[in-house]
Amino acid sequence: MSKTTVKDVSTEPEPERAGAPPQLLGSSRAFALMLVITGAAGLLAAWVITIDKFKILEAKVEGKTFTPGCSLNPIVSCGSIMESEQASVFGFPNPMLGLLAYGIVICVGISLLSRARFPRWYWLTFNFGTLFGVVFCTWLMFQSLYRIGALCLWCSLAWAATITMFWYLTSFNIRSGFLPAPRPLKNFLAEFTWVLPVTHCGIIVMLILTRWGSQLWA
Repeated sequence: MSKTTVKDVSTEPEPERAGAPPQLLGSSRAFALMLVITGAAGLLAAWVITIDKFKILEAKVEGKTFTPGCSLNPIVSCGSIMESEQASVFGFPNPMLGLLAYGIVICVGISLLSRARFPRWYWLTFNFGTLFGVVFCTWLMFQSLYRIGALCLWCSLAWAATITMFWYLTSFNIRSGFLPAPRPLKNFLAEFTWVLPVTHCGIIVMLILTRWGSQLWA
């Protein structure tokens, strides 16, 4: 009786690249598309937040008040997030950093779709960038839940996109040999990479529900 193994192809190197030296490597189309899609989702969120931030500032200058469309109630309130100190932690609106970072992710994804190959240092630098993104998103999530006391839906989209690209990129680097890891972990990632971002996002959802519960829809 034959045994069939289902692999998570989004982390597989491109078939014809499988035998390439580890110093130079491309990726599968699925992985490249994942980068394009998550990068586009993050870019959309950053763009909308940036536009709304400018509208809030313009309204203040005119002595008016602008309420973003995603401000649904006192809890789901994008405006409260945008006007907080944490929204400009580097001295400028955080979404402007997202416009640059997610744009780079899209460019990398498109390059991979064009069968580009990158050296080990490039993949590891890319991985470090997404790690910074996840750490920053985690800090923003903590500030949102336990300091500001409000939730931004567009920010949540950016969190999910960043978490997804980080785990899949980390899995890719481990399975390609760019990051050291034991064989059992590589075998696990070959089939179950999707478990990592799903679990990560699931924990965030549970924290949000624990923090506010039914108030989210009040």
